[in-house]
Amino acid sequence: MSAGGYRIKGRDGDWEIAVGLEVHAQVVSEAKLFSTAPTAFGAEPNTQVSLVDAAMPGMLPVINSHCVTQAVRTGLALEAEINLTSVFDRKNYFYPDLPPGYQISQYSRPIVGEGRVTLDLEDGSQRTIGITRLHLEMDAGKSIHDRRADATCVDLNRAGVALMEIVSEPDIRSPEEAGLYLRKLRSILRYIGTCDGNMEQGSMRADVNVSVRRPGAELGTRCEVKNLNSVRFVMRAIEVEAERQVGVLEEGGAIELETRLFDAERGETRSMRSKEEAHDYRYFPDPDLLPLTLDPAWVETERARLPELPDARKARFMADLGLSAYDAGVLVAEREIAEYFEEVAAGRDGKQAANWVTGTLFGALNRAGIGIEQSPVSAATLGALIDRVADGTVSNRAAKDVFESMVSTGKNADTIIEEQGLRQVSDTGAIEALVEQVIAENPDKVADYRGGKTKLAGWFVGQVMKVSGGKANPKAVNEALRAKLDG
Repeated sequence: MSAGGYRIKGRDGDWEIAVGLEVHAQVVSEAKLFSTAPTAFGAEPNTQVSLVDAAMPGMLPVINSHCVTQAVRTGLALEAEINLTSVFDRKNYFYPDLPPGYQISQYSRPIVGEGRVTLDLEDGSQRTIGITRLHLEMDAGKSIHDRRADATCVDLNRAGVALMEIVSEPDIRSPEEAGLYLRKLRSILRYIGTCDGNMEQGSMRADVNVSVRRPGAELGTRCEVKNLNSVRFVMRAIEVEAERQVGVLEEGGAIELETRLFDAERGETRSMRSKEEAHDYRYFPDPDLLPLTLDPAWVETERARLPELPDARKARFMADLGLSAYDAGVLVAEREIAEYFEEVAAGRDGKQAANWVTGTLFGALNRAGIGIEQSPVSAATLGALIDRVADGTVSNRAAKDVFESMVSTGKNADTIIEEQGLRQVSDTGAIEALVEQVIAENPDKVADYRGGKTKLAGWFVGQVMKVSGGKANPKAVNEALRAKLDG
């Protein structure tokens, strides 16, 4: 099913869904949003906590300017409006892992306004998903319920870590589109280095707002599914929650505005609490923080410093290297892959380079369970192997064997070709001698060929390659055979 044609079949007609995502992306920063405490993942509990994070009396927050820069860079990459004046608010609620009893966030005046993310759909079309806003906020700590039977433990290492909450419009119309959106957003954040996108470590999480409606009708009442930490879970949670809502409505019930949790093992969502409204949090400007004012010239400087983003790089790969939209999309999805490919393709045939990277290299990396940054074959050495195929030193078939040896030994192509005797025979005199040998040994086949059975040409090529031990240059063999058989 294409991403744009998703429908839920009800008892008395079709339903469609409307989805908006709230993505919490942890800012890449060595310090927290309002303190100098470190942010390294995996530290022992409560070892990365400052007096500010613990909300000790008299402690005042001080904004981390690097986090501000990261938020602005993200907004620019999302083609969003940068608000030159923004305000930090106190969002009041109580949890044991939120020491001050409020979260410093942004509400009515966020740092980034409306933007967009463009999705490439399976059928080759594109859809634009609107971004409502991006605001900065501090994370809460973590409550740990399985360490003691008689108490809940609290780890404040995450308390105060800088988050960018990126809120989309309810423009997403299928689980597939939600997956595309998350992957595209993650790619952009990783390209510009503002979030590492490691969902399994919690540095990128998503809350999903789901509603259902009859096609073309007004948006229905939404339910929010909280804290999803993988693209697969986001897509599955949307399916499950949408089907639940259709079932409720078709039974004559009503959807209540609420927050729910997704149980991946049972494949269901469960009610967590009624959904809070903004007034429930009693937002007001934080009296300890002045409004944040940005210099327009500085914003433009940051715009100029952005790297080439995935969409621009994809267009360049297609225009300059002749790649298909699919291949270019695969190669630009991760910045490390795109940079590796660019080095491989430099001065070479782009399509051939793409085939080697997306086929042969990716296959080896998948079998080893590693990413391209751990590739045992560097871009330079893979490029050198492609050169040896292009100049006739080694055949395409033998090159695959050379590559596997490169993976297992770390040696370069030239060394392996010489050690294993894989150099292709291109000497015309030697090839002509082999052709004459095969022709002399098979007069009946020659007669059949010259009698009209021209498809036997392939058989003759195979015989010459067999006699040569697979080392003869196939192109030279074909030319020599045509000259002898047709002459």
